[in-house]
Amino acid sequence: MWSEKHRPQSISDMVGNEESRATIIEWFVKWKKGTKPILIVGPPGIGKTTIAYLTTKQFRYDMIGLNASDIRSKSRINEILSPVLGNVSVLGTPMIFVDEVDGIHGRGDYGGAEALIQILKEPTVPIVLAANSDLSDKMKSIKKVVKTIYFKPIPPRLLRVYLQNILKKENAKLSPGSLIKVIDKSHGDIRSMINLTQSLVTGFNPQTDQSFENINVENGIDAFFKAKSLDEARSVLYSMQIDPKQKIDAFYSSIITSNLDTQTLAKLLNVLSEADILYGKIMKTQNWRLLRYLNEILLALYKNDDRIRYTQYNLSWSLLNRIRWDGRKIKALSLVIAKKLHMSSSAFVTICFPYILFCIKNKKLEFELEETFGDIIEKEIELLK
Repeated sequence: MWSEKHRPQSISDMVGNEESRATIIEWFVKWKKGTKPILIVGPPGIGKTTIAYLTTKQFRYDMIGLNASDIRSKSRINEILSPVLGNVSVLGTPMIFVDEVDGIHGRGDYGGAEALIQILKEPTVPIVLAANSDLSDKMKSIKKVVKTIYFKPIPPRLLRVYLQNILKKENAKLSPGSLIKVIDKSHGDIRSMINLTQSLVTGFNPQTDQSFENINVENGIDAFFKAKSLDEARSVLYSMQIDPKQKIDAFYSSIITSNLDTQTLAKLLNVLSEADILYGKIMKTQNWRLLRYLNEILLALYKNDDRIRYTQYNLSWSLLNRIRWDGRKIKALSLVIAKKLHMSSSAFVTICFPYILFCIKNKKLEFELEETFGDIIEKEIELLK
């Protein structure tokens, strides 16, 4: 995508918010232990995340990138950040970047905001936060312990110069009217402007006044499988600005409930498994830059196929029932055996249970019920009654 291809490679390549960028550079130059973290506030697509990565590169820090979904609980914050804050010399020169920090509040916040604030009060490494808004109550608490820097939408005149430069590099053209329309629709959002421009240049211009950045999941899934070309499908896919896990789940639930032949279904599910593996790697390593490859993996799902329509987790009753009852049995069994093995239930299910099932299936495991597992099985049976 052009938005990735033409992403600024240095701070000087960025456009707009010159004073704010200068303030951030000065903060990095003068940073020392105990310096207040900075909070960059502004609408999406204007360079908040980009400048965080570029300053990390320029000042040779090792970025620890987080998202609000990673730090909604106190335990998760401590799990990720404690090793960084306590072993700076071992881990090189880390810098913590928390994107979309305004998403930390709400029903999913299990002490995450309070735990983050405690870290912000006594920083031992540079900490940069980014948010689309700072108006919530919990953001007001965070603002008390940080230095806030505001990014404004990019002015139309700068957007025009920037966009014309990209079009020149791509050897592409837009009519003066289309150029003005794209800039007006972007509302100062550079990413939105570039994505919409690429969509228009590749010939996909949907009959809607809605910005591509705001296509919801239902319309996106349906439009993807109705697309008449790969470029059109790509434009739709990149326009679905939703949580990556939600995007994978939406494709899965829509595909699995469609009336597809076995060969097609197997092919599509294999693509989704690759996407899920990538997402799992991102969550494990916190390397969010890998997210750029997710859409290109999902693009392999493309097929102009009227049989596939958006369905939200509408699995068959037989499958849902199997998940419900087998899940209860596994949970009950894991609670009993995990206690005997002095490990957590989740660790038992993840590490031990698959091997037990394999051994039972292949008749390689014989239980000495009277001496070893008798009490465990009895308790498990009682729990399942």
